[in-house]
Amino acid sequence: MKYLFINSVAGIGSTGRIAAQQCRELMAQGHECTLAFGRDKANCDDIPTFRIGGDWDVRFHGLRNRLLDDQGFGSKTATKRFLQWVRQYDPDVIWLHNVHGYYLHIGLLFTYLKTCGKQIRWTLHDCWTFTGHCAYFDFAGCDKWKTGCGQCPQKHTYPQSLLLDNSRRNYAEKKNLFTGIPDLTLITPSKWLAELLQESYLKEYPVVVVYNTINTDIFRPTPSKFRENHGLQDSKMVLGVASIWEERKGLRDFVKLSSMLPPEYKIVLVGVTGEQRKGLPQSILALPRTNSAGELSEIYTAADVFVNPTYEDNYPTVNLEARACGTRIVCYDTGGCRETLGAGDSLIAKGAVAALCAAICQEK
Repeated sequence: MKYLFINSVAGIGSTGRIAAQQCRELMAQGHECTLAFGRDKANCDDIPTFRIGGDWDVRFHGLRNRLLDDQGFGSKTATKRFLQWVRQYDPDVIWLHNVHGYYLHIGLLFTYLKTCGKQIRWTLHDCWTFTGHCAYFDFAGCDKWKTGCGQCPQKHTYPQSLLLDNSRRNYAEKKNLFTGIPDLTLITPSKWLAELLQESYLKEYPVVVVYNTINTDIFRPTPSKFRENHGLQDSKMVLGVASIWEERKGLRDFVKLSSMLPPEYKIVLVGVTGEQRKGLPQSILALPRTNSAGELSEIYTAADVFVNPTYEDNYPTVNLEARACGTRIVCYDTGGCRETLGAGDSLIAKGAVAALCAAICQEK
């Protein structure tokens, strides 16, 4: 069979690595696959790819959203060209991942999907599909997605709008576009998200829970000189990893932990921007994001404990990666996090930093 995967990125970040790995597995079974993406690409030269639009298109789409709050309704020309290519490629199965990310016009895409006669599968990695604006709503304690949104309390979070609040209109348009698609199956990486879908306007579709997997040929115990290179030989290394350290990812809680942990513990954060580094205590080793899965494996392996104090998440791949590298996990009980843990890992109530600290100091 011929598969077309669509995601915001290819081969990087959790969703990009998942989509690329799906392609590899299907290609190994003899299927033909192409991964269409809108933004960044790395670590997937072994997979046929197709870029939707270009850098300037992403920038203009992002700017449009900042002004109009209409994520998913830019990139019209890029999407038209992409759909022309799709018709020529003529896949048997179209497998969606993240369709948000400033690279697709969802109106054009889903109008096509309703009439194309293809098998459609859609792996959801967050809640954006059934809200009027946000990707997650736990942190804000908002349930307007059940009734139609409006007066969004998270207008300034991703996908950030600086001016308008069009969450009510977005909700209505997305509901119209995303419902009524023949032969569509929704796939969620967690039971938590599957249960939310039953309360949303997507409840008409069959939902299958398929836990995310990772490439254990890469993510495995990987010795390195990471500790020596950073002077951590005599320290107990507490690791945090994120593609983007947003407030909901718990960066402030790491700052609190830095003053609570015994002196032999050293916090190492990966994915920190230069601006964020300026606001962190000098006791925290702040490193930039890396797109190298091999390098990440070395860092996970070097750590004594991996800490994920995220306040909102679906089925965090970073937990899977840390476990595969033999590192104990401590995380908050949110979303599908508890579904990622194994024996010896710790689940802590959201925001309980003192309990987080105690779990970190617990010997493996």
